[in-house]
Formats: sequence, structure tokens, C-alpha cells
Amino acid sequence: MPRGVTTVTPERHQQLLQRAVDLAEQALEAGDEPFGSVLADAQGHVLCEARNRINSVDATQHPEFELARWAAQHLDAEARREATVFTSGEHCPMCAAAHAWAGLGPIVYASSSKQLAGWHKAWGLENPPVAPLTIEQVAPQVHVSGPDEKLARAVHELHGRYRERVSAAGNGEP
Repeated sequence: MPRGVTTVTPERHQQLLQRAVDLAEQALEAGDEPFGSVLADAQGHVLCEARNRINSVDATQHPEFELARWAAQHLDAEARREATVFTSGEHCPMCAAAHAWAGLGPIVYASSSKQLAGWHKAWGLENPPVAPLTIEQVAPQVHVSGPDEKLARAVHELHGRYRERVSAAGNGEP
């Protein structure tokens, strides 16, 4: 059995993933790209939450990285191994590496990097500055689960709203 959430009911699992999507919506409302993440212990208790702050702080302020940093500072190695990150979108390479270096347990994501890349292509967006590698390519020992098709549709809608704001602003920023 993989490290991480082991005693969480399927209902709680879905609630935590939904909370990550809710945090992504909060990021969107604050003018940031819609990404959100929740760090939960093995019983499904929320330890820390974060939302994207790439436009309001700097381009490295991804929620997944923030949770890895928080966990490294506040949890012992065993607690980190038993913790699971629930996130609206699959980790980028920077965040996947931080997750692995922090020694966190599994990652559960609502939408995949492949889905996000497809949405960006459909919207005619340029490729990001970092290759869209999967978590498994960056951190092969981290157990991952996703996407969740229902929540992936919600995440797609959030990203569509973000792109509409960027287009309306006309300068690449919301």
C-alpha cells in the first residue's frame, strides 16, 4: 500500500480534492492562475492549505511548493511520509521536485498536466518556460492518483475564466 492517506473514507477523499478546487477558485478571484492544494494527514485532517500566488507575489509561489516548504518546517519525517497532497492540478516539475525532496506521501490531483497542456494548445497559448513533465517523470517514487474527471471539468472551467480575463486585459495579466 502506498504511503499517505490510508484511513480516509472515499467521501472525505473527495471533499479534500474538492477543497483544492475551491482554493483554485479563490486564487482566480484574487487574480492568480487557478491552482489550489491541501495537505492532509493519514486520518484526512487538513494540516495546511495554499492557493496560487504567482501574479500577486512571484512566479514561484505555487501552492504545491508552499505545502512542501510548510511540511519540511513543521512535520517530522514520518508525518511527511504519511501526508497526502490533494491538488487541483498535477504538480509542475518544480513542485514535484519540492514534494519529493520534502519526503511527502502521495499526490491526488483533479486535473493532469496533459489536460492543462491540451487546454493551452486549444486556446492558442505558448508553451510554458518549463517542460510539462509528469510527476512520475520528476519524482518516480511518489505515488500519484488522478485525474478526477468530474473535477477536471471544473478546473477546465476555472482556467477558461482565467484565460478570458487575461485576454480582456490585453496585456497577458488578469
